[in-house]
Amino acid sequence: MFDFFSWQHLSIMLIVALVVVGPKDLPRLMNMAGKWAGKARAMAGEFRRSFDEMARESELAELRKEIDDLKKNNPVTEVANTMSGVQADIGNPMEGAGIAAEPVAATAAEPRSGEFQVTESEPRPAPGTPSSLQA
Repeated sequence: MFDFFSWQHLSIMLIVALVVVGPKDLPRLMNMAGKWAGKARAMAGEFRRSFDEMARESELAELRKEIDDLKKNNPVTEVANTMSGVQADIGNPMEGAGIAAEPVAATAAEPRSGEFQVTESEPRPAPGTPSSLQA
């Protein structure tokens, strides 16, 4: 805090303040100087916080702009929009022939890593049984 003052300088300033102000008013002077220092620190802290907030807001604005640009220039979205436009133009080709299109059955979800998909199938005979030797 007092990088530019040595202990010798501080002691000289204290002695001069004691002689000039007097021992009676010195505590009141130190109290007033402390309040001023507190106000200066509070103002510096407020300035620092407002500066950090402005920097944070500008970074957020840049990120929002980048996200909007990515949304606009997303090739998957462009392909999906193109495909939906093509499907709307074509319509159902079976409708013209009087045939209704069959709904596509929903496929089962792919098993996740480490999971097995359970299917119904015929049980396999154990090896070495007569039914497996005939085949």
